[in-house]
Amino acid sequence: MGLKTRKFFNVPRIEETPSMKTLRKKELKEILIKNWMTHDAMWFYHCLQECGIERTNKINKAAVRAMGKIEIKRIQKAAGIDKVETSEDLKLLIEVAWGTIKGDFMKQTYSFPSENVLRGEMKSCFAYEGIKRIGAIDHYQCGIFDRIEGWLDSLGIKYSVTPQVAGCMMHTEGRCFRDYRFYF
Repeated sequence: MGLKTRKFFNVPRIEETPSMKTLRKKELKEILIKNWMTHDAMWFYHCLQECGIERTNKINKAAVRAMGKIEIKRIQKAAGIDKVETSEDLKLLIEVAWGTIKGDFMKQTYSFPSENVLRGEMKSCFAYEGIKRIGAIDHYQCGIFDRIEGWLDSLGIKYSVTPQVAGCMMHTEGRCFRDYRFYF
């Protein structure tokens, strides 16, 4: 019997289940982002168990930065942005990227408070909450902003970052932000 006519373990037949076509783009995006973040959290947790916090931090930061380098090129291509040569080009690409990667559950914001400056700010942080829950927050090295730095590295944009943070700023200061100054 084919899948269309047979039930296994009281699972509905395929034609009775909602298809991906019934999900709105926003719902699909949220599912995919939550699944990605769950994978990231589980990867971190299991790496921590096997390798310890020092090696896990190092591997995590390198992986996030490397992923960001690939990710921004894919977003750039999908958005049809050929080159990023000016502050305005970068603003457009960052707006597209943020709209692509940010889930509703993420309490991050970004702004351009002055010419050639991007501010990323965490109102609350899912990574901080998760790492705190597993008991590793005192030694955690945040990898979230490495993603943005991977974007900028991949685009060949020279930049500086303030503040320079070791560890988790949300843990040490109760707030978290970075300012990126671009040099075109």
